[in-house]
Amino acid sequence: MRVVRAAAPDEPEDDAVLAARARDGDAAAFRALFDRHAPSVRRFLRDLSRDEAYADEGTQETFVRAHARLASLRDGERLRPWLLGIGRRVFLEELRRRRRPVAEPVEEVAPSPSPEASLIVAEESRLFRAALAQLGADRRAVLLLQLDHGLSYDEIASVMALSPARVRNELHRGREELRGFLAPYFGGDS
Repeated sequence: MRVVRAAAPDEPEDDAVLAARARDGDAAAFRALFDRHAPSVRRFLRDLSRDEAYADEGTQETFVRAHARLASLRDGERLRPWLLGIGRRVFLEELRRRRRPVAEPVEEVAPSPSPEASLIVAEESRLFRAALAQLGADRRAVLLLQLDHGLSYDEIASVMALSPARVRNELHRGREELRGFLAPYFGGDS
């Protein structure tokens, strides 16, 4: 049996402690895990699907499945990559169910000091998202997990069920494809 240190009153409990409590039926602990990790899972699903409504539904389904499978979370396994892996499987099942193309990307424009800067930011974002959408689903997911979620090669390998070498290869090829798609807009030979 694993002994888990309780957090001080002003210190947030770590994921392992909360997961152990949730495994024992503590609904508040699972809610704390949801509150902590749902934004990351939702952002990942939104980036994969390019559909805000689906991102909400997929996040809910991810946590329903995570709750049902808490017993399969191994001690020492990092919770965030585990949740993102479940989210990826939920997304792939939805793709198979739909058997149709996903919605167009939602453009997000960050506030800027001038209208010209806003237009440039919006156009760059649109071009990047359009280029990202041209990648295969796995390559796009690998890039998003690294660029947007900051996961290591090993964590991405765990989420994607790939070897770390394959992750490095997919990241390299994905970056090269993005450069090729974006070169006409931003200059460059490739």
